[in-house]
Amino acid sequence: MTRQIMWGSCVRWIKFNLVGAGGIGVQLVALWLLTVAGVDYMLATALAVEAAVLHNFLWHERFTWADRIVERQTPRSPDATRRMRASLVRLLRFNLTTGAVSIGGNLLLMRLLVGGAHLRPVIANLISIAGCSLVNFLVSDRWVFRAPMWPVPDLTAKAPDSRFVIGG
Repeated sequence: MTRQIMWGSCVRWIKFNLVGAGGIGVQLVALWLLTVAGVDYMLATALAVEAAVLHNFLWHERFTWADRIVERQTPRSPDATRRMRASLVRLLRFNLTTGAVSIGGNLLLMRLLVGGAHLRPVIANLISIAGCSLVNFLVSDRWVFRAPMWPVPDLTAKAPDSRFVIGG
């Protein structure tokens, strides 16, 4: 693995964790509000995780893996439906993978940590989140927001100045 790829992966991992930190906030607030409202901690956990998954998807698509979103790197197209469809497909993949890992992992660990070890739900949830983080990064990086199969043109490069074109 080249240094550039390793550095890019490190930067992406940092971005992933920054987004995840915001998602943790969303998840913990949702869990706290739901449990205070009397919702069972297992149902509250599933709903709180889904709120965090949706939050994280939006930020990952626009921040963590924004360079891989091909339809955003092409000139604006009148075909907004195509862009929306591609985003919805990624959301479905994200929910089926990282959402499933997060909800399944969190529910299993919450059952063990709250139901078995009698930890407070918020403390147990923090432990559960940490346990699912690496798996979610790998799945997101390799499948949900995978790099395009074809080279993407660099549309940020400046066009040559026509004043210096010979014959122009």
